[in-house]
Amino acid sequence: MTATEIILLLLKVIGAVVIFIYGMTLMSEGLQKMAGSRMRNILGRMTKNPVSGILTGAAVTAAVQSSSATTVMVVSFVNSGLLSLAGAIAVVMGANIGTTITSWIILLGMGGGMEKFMFPLILCALALPFMISKRSKTKAVSEFVIGLAILLVGLQFLQDAIPDLSTNQALLSYMGSLSNSGFLSILLFVAIGALLTAIVQSSSASMAITLVMCANQWIGFDVAIALVMGQNIGTTITANIAAAVTNANGKKTARAHFLFNLIGTVITLILFYPVTHLIAYVTESFTGADVYSASTAEIAAALPLAITLFHTLFNVVNTVILAFFIPWLIKIVNWMVKTPPEEAEMPTHLKFISGGYLNTAELNLQSAQKEIEHFSQRVVRMYGILPNLDNAKDKEFDEMFERIKKYEGITDRMELEIASFLTKVSEGDLSLQSSQRISSMLRIVDNLESIGDSIYQMAILKKNQREQGISLDQECRNNLDNMYLLVEKSLKVMDNNLNQPYDKIDLAEAYAAENEINALRDRLRANHLNALKNRSYTYQAGSTYSGMYALYEKTGDYVINVSEAIDIENSQKNQEHNMSMK
Repeated sequence: MTATEIILLLLKVIGAVVIFIYGMTLMSEGLQKMAGSRMRNILGRMTKNPVSGILTGAAVTAAVQSSSATTVMVVSFVNSGLLSLAGAIAVVMGANIGTTITSWIILLGMGGGMEKFMFPLILCALALPFMISKRSKTKAVSEFVIGLAILLVGLQFLQDAIPDLSTNQALLSYMGSLSNSGFLSILLFVAIGALLTAIVQSSSASMAITLVMCANQWIGFDVAIALVMGQNIGTTITANIAAAVTNANGKKTARAHFLFNLIGTVITLILFYPVTHLIAYVTESFTGADVYSASTAEIAAALPLAITLFHTLFNVVNTVILAFFIPWLIKIVNWMVKTPPEEAEMPTHLKFISGGYLNTAELNLQSAQKEIEHFSQRVVRMYGILPNLDNAKDKEFDEMFERIKKYEGITDRMELEIASFLTKVSEGDLSLQSSQRISSMLRIVDNLESIGDSIYQMAILKKNQREQGISLDQECRNNLDNMYLLVEKSLKVMDNNLNQPYDKIDLAEAYAAENEINALRDRLRANHLNALKNRSYTYQAGSTYSGMYALYEKTGDYVINVSEAIDIENSQKNQEHNMSMK
C-alpha cells in the first residue's frame, strides 16, 4: 500500500469509529432523558447492598451502552456523597457486566447487509410523532431510535473500511511476527488493547474494532482475547481522568475500577490457555467450527462469537469472585489515595459539585441538589448563632460576629458557584423537566443567599446596638424572641423540604409558618407606632427594634420563596401532564 492509501484507510476507519461513537452517544442520551431522574434515584440508593449495586450497574450500563459513562457517573455520585465507596465499587463491577450487552449487539449486527436496518429505523423514528411532540420524553424516544440506527451504520462502515488483508502478505507477515512470540505476544496485545481503548475513550468502540478485525482474519483467537483483556484496563482511563478533579472518595472509586479490571486480567492471564480452550470448546459446540484450525469461512463466523463469549465470561466471573473482596479493595484504595485533612471541612468551597461537570447534562442535577441541601444547612446554622449574641461578652461577641460574617461570605460564594454550575448544565441537551428543575434551583440558591445577607444585617444591627449602648425593654426583647422562634420554625420547614424529593413537598406547613410571621409582624408594627406616639422608648431604641422585626419578616419572605421555588417544578409538571391529556 502506498502512503496515500494508508492515510485514506486510516481516515475511513477513524470516520467509521466516530459515526459509531456518535450513534452510541445519541442512543445513550436518549435513554438518559427518558429515565434520567429515575436513574439518579436508583443509583443514589445503592450504598450498602453489593448485590443490588452490581445489578444496578449492569442495568444502567446496558441502558446507556457505555461502562465508561456509568463509571464517570459513579465517580461523580461518590464525590457528591450519594454513594458510599463500597456501594460505588459494586456499581462499577456491575457496569463491567452491563457493557457485555454491547458486544452481543455488535455480534448480532455483523451478519452483513446492516444497511437494511438504517432506513427502517429512521423511518420508524420519523413516522412516529415524537420529533414534533412537545413532551421531552417522546422526543427522547426518537433520539434513541436514530442513535441505534447510526450505531449500526457506523459498524457497517467500520467493516467496509477494513480491507481484505488476505492478499497483503507483508502486513500478514508483520502481524504474524507480533502474534507468534508465545506468551509475550499475549502481553503485548493486552497493552495494545489498553492503549487503543484509552485513545478512543470507548471500550464499546474498541470491542467493535476487535470483532471486525477477527471477522476479517486480521488477528487470531488468542490475540483477540488479549486485546479484549487490554480493553478492560483501558476503559478505566476515562473514570480516572474524570476523578482527577474530584475529592478523595471520587479518586478512590476510579482507582478501584482500575484495580478490579487489572486483577481480573492478571487472574485470566495466569489461567489463559485453560480459559481460551474452554471458550473454543463452547464455540465449537454452537458453530461446529474450531477457532484454532477451522477453514477461513468457518473462522469468520466463529471468532466473533468466541470473543463475545469470552468478554461476557471474563466480566461475569471476575465480578462474582471479586465481589467478595470489596472490603479488601477499599483498604487498598484507601492506602493508594490519602484523604487530605482539609477536605473533611471544606469551609469555603462547594462540597458536592467540586468534582466538575459531567458530559451528560441530565446527570449533574443530583449533585446540585445535594449542594443546595448543604447550602440550606449552612444557613440554618448561621441563623442559630444570632440569639447567642445578645448576652455574650465582648470577646465572645466579636468571635461570633466574625463567624457570621465568614458565613455570609461563604453563602455569597456558594450562590455564585452553584449558579455558574447550573448555568453550564443548562447549556447541555436537557429534558423539559430538567430545564424546569434548573430554573427552580437558581431561584432557590438566590433566596438562600438572601437569607444569609439578612442574617448578617441582623448581626450588624445587634453590633451597632451594643456599640451605641442602646437598651431594649423586656417586652421588646420578648417580642423579638418570639419572632426569632417563628422564623426558626419556617427555616426548619424549608430545610426539610429541600432534603426530600421535590415532588413530595407539602407547602401547607410552609405557608402556615409564613402567616404566623406576618401576623406577628403586623401586631408589632401597630404596637410600635403607638409606642412612638406615647414615647415609650427612645427613637434609637425604636429604630433598632423596628429594624430587627422587619429583618426577621424579610427573612421569612426569602424562606417561603425557597419552598415556592421547589413547588414551581411540580406546578409545571402538572401543567405539562394536563396538556398531554387534552
